[in-house]
Amino acid sequence: MQDVEEKILDMLEELTGDEIVKENKDIDLLEEDLIDSLDYVELLVMIQDEFGLVIAPSEVTKEEMATPARIIETVKKRLA
Repeated sequence: MQDVEEKILDMLEELTGDEIVKENKDIDLLEEDLIDSLDYVELLVMIQDEFGLVIAPSEVTKEEMATPARIIETVKKRLA
């Protein structure tokens, strides 16, 4: 599942334009203004394109999508 983690971190870096998402996987993306609600929707589309995993925005909580580590955990659980 390491591959999943790397791909998600690459997606987040592309969306945020900041490699801090790879350096600090516990950074709160919203609090640090790295991502907004439209970026989250774009991320879910990217996840669907990459992994074939459909996640509607209403299916995940803000907490599940708050940090790179939590996003990775959420995706891994749904892929299992």
